[in-house]
Amino acid sequence: MFKEDFLHYIWKYKLFNSLGLFTQNRENIEVINFGVHNTDAGPDFFNGKIKIDQTIWAGNIEIHINSSDWIKHKHQSDKAYDNVILHVVYKNDKEIKDKDGNAIPTLELKGLIEEELIDNYNSLIQSKDWIPCGKQIKTVDEFAIKSWINRLAIERLERKSGEIGETLQFNKNNWEETFYQYLLKYFGLKVNAHPFELLAKNTPLKTIEKHNDLFSIEALLYGQSGYLDENIEDEYYNKLKTEYHFLKSKFRLTAIDKSLWKLLRLRPNNFPTIRIAQLANLLSNHTRLFNKIIEIESVNELQELFYVQASAYWNTHYRFGVVVKDNKVKKIGINTVNNIIINVIVPFTFVYAKAKQNEELVNKSLNLLENIKAENNFIVEKFAQLGVKSSNAMQTQSLIELKNNYCSQKKCLNCSIGNKILQND
Repeated sequence: MFKEDFLHYIWKYKLFNSLGLFTQNRENIEVINFGVHNTDAGPDFFNGKIKIDQTIWAGNIEIHINSSDWIKHKHQSDKAYDNVILHVVYKNDKEIKDKDGNAIPTLELKGLIEEELIDNYNSLIQSKDWIPCGKQIKTVDEFAIKSWINRLAIERLERKSGEIGETLQFNKNNWEETFYQYLLKYFGLKVNAHPFELLAKNTPLKTIEKHNDLFSIEALLYGQSGYLDENIEDEYYNKLKTEYHFLKSKFRLTAIDKSLWKLLRLRPNNFPTIRIAQLANLLSNHTRLFNKIIEIESVNELQELFYVQASAYWNTHYRFGVVVKDNKVKKIGINTVNNIIINVIVPFTFVYAKAKQNEELVNKSLNLLENIKAENNFIVEKFAQLGVKSSNAMQTQSLIELKNNYCSQKKCLNCSIGNKILQND
């Protein structure tokens, strides 16, 4: 059997035999306006208009699997349902009356919906495949898939905009501080996103701006990360420690717990110690990064801005006080740079552009995604195996949105690809 949202879908898109309709009392029904779908509390469709026999009614429409669900959902005691002009049900198993004791006009859809449509829906919802339409997606034409994917890129940015907006409001509309916090969150990849985020909140950008030479920033970041609380026989380490103690006292800082940092299954080049050194270099060059980024036009320029390296000490170290044999410059990699552009720079540019009503900047944010090569991850690979391939980051971001917010939640009724399969187009 199906859920109620399937009937909403049927009603919204008029996917039933609408000729010769009548109520439970054999009164003729003509639907003039199906109403506006309501996804919040209250009746399912607002502002509908129907003609019952010779009388035209305007009001709301409520939809249920069984008419008895009206009682089950306690609508009889909710004033929001007093203006329901039509009760649409799959099965009319009980007569429902309004507050005055009059029968509410009821339309039964059983027998009016094609069985193939119901079967297609059940096939998707009951699917155990990686995505519900895993076996059918190849039957959908390429143009329909690409059109939907292009829309999802915008949807993903809009959703991220909400998250950024909340943080921006908390930071009293300080764009640079908010950008700095998001930058740090993504600088350490998923494994260390949380401690980097805490580091940003514990070490405000304004503090870094007051001591913005490379050594002082390194001391601040390592100290605030909890890395300068040990006794290590290492000249560089102890110089950082001395500098941090001065800055900690001056700004009344509190470090995070070093145990929050994770090294398990990380390549040495991605150790927090290396990432913090690279971040310090970046911030010493540009403390007000977002202002700089807004001026940059191309992906190549952005990539150059973030191609920073750890200070010379880290050429022979991955941990404080532990020398390694190889002498290698620890420069941030292209995949990490692209990850920052995709997940931080593009959403921030998009949000800023919307706030300033700057259409040119909106287009710039989208162009950045289109000019970054496709991401390589599990979701992108699985879609490629199903015949949905990507050529740039805009498409891969769309596929991530599709998988996480549609396929995994089986929102096939809200998906254009699911619609095509359901209606066998």
